Amino acid sequence: MARKEIDVRVHTTAGPAVVYALLVDGAGWPTWSPLGSFELERPGADEPEGVGAIRVFRTGRVTSRERVVERVPDRRFSYELLSGLPLRDYRADVDLTPERGGTSIRWHSTFSARVPGTGWLYRLALGRFIGKVAAGLATHAAATAGRSADGPLRRHPGQ
Repeated sequence: MARKEIDVRVHTTAGPAVVYALLVDGAGWPTWSPLGSFELERPGADEPEGVGAIRVFRTGRVTSRERVVERVPDRRFSYELLSGLPLRDYRADVDLTPERGGTSIRWHSTFSARVPGTGWLYRLALGRFIGKVAAGLATHAAATAGRSADGPLRRHPGQ
């Protein structure tokens, strides 16, 4: 099956450390994203939400379980979907790059659909959802840092 890709980029006036701190705090995600609730199912090896941690998010009827697979302070946060959607090999990398006095946030996801012919639908729906999550992160990071977010949500090829 063909791999699908989602690439969302937003900018915030907050620095990378502020954005990264929000990403690694799963309990805070429902505050700034469309996610309904958070639960830490299993802590990571070195810290509660470190590599290996399993985080559970609920939104309406959907419960997704995700494993933290990479953390590079102030630069990258990555996770893999374990269950919750009919997808295979879902991985998201959230890359933070200092830019224009703030941070460029790139939320890049790849996956394959389990059901043939449905990948385009999941790419569309998840692209919209991730767009909302990324925009919420950018806005909340800017507010946390005491400044406002700037720039529109930009979508890139592969969506």
